[in-house]
Amino acid sequence: MKQTGILGWIGRGLLALLALILLWNIWMVLHIVAWRWVNPSNTAFMSVQLDRLQASNPAAELKYDWVDYAQISPNLKRALVASEDAKFLDHEGFDWEGMQTAWEKNIKKGRIVAGGSTITQQLAKNLFLSGSKNPLRKVEEAFLTVMIELILDKRRIFEIYLNVIEWGDGVFGAQAAAQHYYKTSAKKLSVGQSAKLASMVTNPRYYDKNRSDRRLLRKTAIIQRRMPYADIP
Repeated sequence: MKQTGILGWIGRGLLALLALILLWNIWMVLHIVAWRWVNPSNTAFMSVQLDRLQASNPAAELKYDWVDYAQISPNLKRALVASEDAKFLDHEGFDWEGMQTAWEKNIKKGRIVAGGSTITQQLAKNLFLSGSKNPLRKVEEAFLTVMIELILDKRRIFEIYLNVIEWGDGVFGAQAAAQHYYKTSAKKLSVGQSAKLASMVTNPRYYDKNRSDRRLLRKTAIIQRRMPYADIP
C-alpha cells in the first residue's frame, strides 16, 4: 500500500509538472501571437543584462529605442543577413546545412568557433530564454523557433530581431546602436557602418570596448563584400 501511495504521488507530481510546462508554452505562444501587432517592450535577455548592470550601478538603464522596419537602413539589413543567416528568406527556422558546417568547424578546431543559429533561433533565445546551454533550453529554443516561423512572417521576424538584439554593454537594437557608435539614426547607416555593426553581433560587449580589434575589422571587410548578394524581406 505504501509503495502504491508513493507511486501515486510521483504520478501526480509528473502530471503537475507537465501541466506547468504546457501552460508555460501556451504563455509564450500567446506572446508571439500578440507580437504580430504589438512591439516587444522588453526581452528575457534584456532583463538579465539590466540586472547585471544594476548590480554595480543601481541607476543603470538600457539603451533601447524601437524603430519601425522602414526606419532602418537597408544596408544594416543586408549586412546582418550576410553575416548571420544568408538563407533567412528560404528556410523555415533552421539552416541544417549551416548547422552541419558549424559542427564540422567546431570539431576541426576542438572548440566552439561557429554557432550555425539562424536569425529566428537567435530571436527565440533573446526573447524568452536565459544564456544557459543546457539541453532543455535547446529544446525550448527549437519549439519557439517553429512557433515564431508559423505565426510571424519574415519581415516581422526581422523587424523584431533588428530592434532587440544586443549591440554593446547595455545597448539593444539598431537605433540605440546607431546612436551609440555613430551618433546617427538607424535609417542613415552607411554600408561600412552597417558591416561593422553586423560583425559585432557575435560578441557585442567585447567589441564595444575593442572597436579596432583585428578580427572585427577583418570580418567587417568580409561582410561588406557579401552585402550586395544578401536578400532581405
